[in-house]
Amino acid sequence: MPDHKANVLVAFYSRDGSVEALAKAVAEGARQAGADVRLRRVPDIVPADVMAKVPGWEERSKRMLAQYGAPTPADVEWADGVVFGTPTRFGNTSAELKAFIDSLGGLWFQGKLNGKAAGAFTSTAGPHGGNEATVITLFIPMAHLGFIIVPTGYTHPKLMQGHGTPYGASSIAGQNAAPPTADELEVARHQGARITQVAAALKAGR
Repeated sequence: MPDHKANVLVAFYSRDGSVEALAKAVAEGARQAGADVRLRRVPDIVPADVMAKVPGWEERSKRMLAQYGAPTPADVEWADGVVFGTPTRFGNTSAELKAFIDSLGGLWFQGKLNGKAAGAFTSTAGPHGGNEATVITLFIPMAHLGFIIVPTGYTHPKLMQGHGTPYGASSIAGQNAAPPTADELEVARHQGARITQVAAALKAGR
């Protein structure tokens, strides 16, 4: 009997911990829905002297890389579903996550990403800092790479109440890097489960 259990990769960049918290919730939701999950944090691309200007940045980076490891194209090839997480940078994805996505050209050329499920989530400092724009912008490379884009839609009561977005889970961290609320984490868990369900269905259909 074929194995239709989904493999889900959660690949994220986080500097202060808000996106990390969302990523852990996405991974939790995916596991609860029956997925095998790999949780990975993309590495920083700025030099150490730049990181040193922000208290705790380098220390948090080293902790997260030690805890989760960095994602690789092999992780993406293994996955049936991929969920990308990033803070917003001027209404767009972080350069760190974009660099990882740009490294997937070899898999794209071989057609190995076609038909995999994908989604995205983000955290911003303010309510109009790019919660929606950042996730929507990530849909563009997903389409080029051949992913099946899976938005959250309004498929959970918390989304109907205004937590997260219909495009993907999100949080508002403010200027003090506040952690996601319980409602925002619940939407993230739902997103992980939803990606898993779609990825499993696509896998079963292949």
